[in-house]
Amino acid sequence: MMNLTYFDSNSWLIEIDRLRILLDPWLVGKLTFGNQAWLFEGSKNNPQPIPQNIDLILLSQGLEDHAHPPTLKELDKSIPVVASPNAAKVVKELGYTNITALEHQKTYQLGQVEIQAVPGSPVGPTLVENGYIIKGLESGKNIYYEPHGYHSDSLKEAAPIDVIITPIINLKLPLLGAVIKGQETALQLCKQLNPQVILATAAGGDIDFKGVITLVLKADGSVAEFNRLLEQNHLSTKAIDPQSGEIIELSLV
Repeated sequence: MMNLTYFDSNSWLIEIDRLRILLDPWLVGKLTFGNQAWLFEGSKNNPQPIPQNIDLILLSQGLEDHAHPPTLKELDKSIPVVASPNAAKVVKELGYTNITALEHQKTYQLGQVEIQAVPGSPVGPTLVENGYIIKGLESGKNIYYEPHGYHSDSLKEAAPIDVIITPIINLKLPLLGAVIKGQETALQLCKQLNPQVILATAAGGDIDFKGVITLVLKADGSVAEFNRLLEQNHLSTKAIDPQSGEIIELSLV
């Protein structure tokens, strides 16, 4: 049994092989970028309590919607942190004491869980943040997570993957195009990795957004539409649209 709890946006609690991993947590306060609330501000309508007994904090990016400073300030700073090199700088400044900056293709093991960093989302002209493959060494089950829909060609070597957490809906800005890639990239990923389940992330949850960016940001697609695409392509993968605070119990074969 694998349990996944969704906390809106990119935030998850992953329970695998008796390890509790808090992934990209935004659990308290508002979400802004560079304190520019006029540009973008997210507010949770149904804040969830901070989970207890966390074994590991896992951060994919250094941006605030992945390494959220108000949330990280509330967590026990002795909890081990595995992070992209950019996110590692954030937690170091906040006083965390057990930090592993995981470069692409490097691995980290805690208990019976192994985490491998893979190339993820480009942020700016030179920086590529992390995606992760999380593998339970006891159960043999694995998860692939990438929050912006940028998937490395190296993933082919990891197939099959049991569970994928990645965007299913496109989020687009005029002139810039997709800032979050879903639909087509997620479908191609399912063809490559043949997951049992794919869970939508990034665009979901019970959140109110405001600011200039939200006026021009356009969402394209839905989980129901994606399930139809899976059927049309003769894929057995099931797409799930997680709800805020929902615990998803996965009985994988």
